[in-house]
Amino acid sequence: MSYSRRTFIKKSAVVVSSLPLMGMPYTLGQEFMPADDLDVSIFSKHLQFLDYKETGQIASELGFNGVDLTVRPNGHVLPEDVVTKLPMAIQDIKASGSGCKMITTAIESVSHPLDVDIIKTAGKHGISFYRTNWYKYNTKWSMPESLEYYQKQVEALGYLNKEHNLVGCYQNHAGRKVGGSYWEIYKLLETVNPNYFGTQYDIRHALVEGGLSWENGFNLLQNSIKVIVLKDFKWGQENGVWKPINVPIGEGMVDFNKYFKLLKASGLNPPVSLHLEYPLGGAEKGNTTLTVDKKVVFDAMQKDLNTIRNLWKDA
Repeated sequence: MSYSRRTFIKKSAVVVSSLPLMGMPYTLGQEFMPADDLDVSIFSKHLQFLDYKETGQIASELGFNGVDLTVRPNGHVLPEDVVTKLPMAIQDIKASGSGCKMITTAIESVSHPLDVDIIKTAGKHGISFYRTNWYKYNTKWSMPESLEYYQKQVEALGYLNKEHNLVGCYQNHAGRKVGGSYWEIYKLLETVNPNYFGTQYDIRHALVEGGLSWENGFNLLQNSIKVIVLKDFKWGQENGVWKPINVPIGEGMVDFNKYFKLLKASGLNPPVSLHLEYPLGGAEKGNTTLTVDKKVVFDAMQKDLNTIRNLWKDA
């Protein structure tokens, strides 16, 4: 496969210029994907009714590049079991023909022993990226004071990530927690080493919060994007209340053609975590038992995966 000239030049320049300054978390060959392809992992939240081996097997059979494994309370791996269970999960997923380069966690601070255990174990066993928890505003502080406090938490995580060759990611997420606004994300990342901490950019949540200005948010954060989340939504009413309603990829309001063109024009092709948050018998919520046949879930995953691959190629 051929690589885009823009991507090669941009990534090569960044890596070469920074080599004398610091150790990099990946080699050049791992920095970017072929321009006409996507590296897509399935969010294991939607497969928590399966064990590790079955999760890897389904991911492989459906055509995913890997699994974005939940390592958090009520996840595939519980934080208190991470030292023993995470290596086992990674081994089982790989033995089933898939990969695992990213995990989704509830990490918040280097002062939390379980958070440190997750980072150390993940780094030791080849994980490249982890997503953190979302911070909450302290009602006793002003919003700027809260952001400055959490900025220091992120900065400290960046130092620990460097020790263990990992990249932390903070997801922009609609709502009132820290990170609903792209400016909040920008503030959080101001002082952290950008090679070891960035954002998991979620276009669905960016559009919910940004409306017509979501492109400004993308432009502001594009240099910090490490991983992206793909999912779709539309505004609708439930019980007379307007709210964002999750739908399959391509059936909602996200303009994937424009979004993918912006990514390509910026020389970006980051790893993808595919989420399915629309009704799927409980799989959308991470349930361990379902009210629909498993095939319904697998078919939805296959459809969304095929749709995003086609949209990427057409953009």
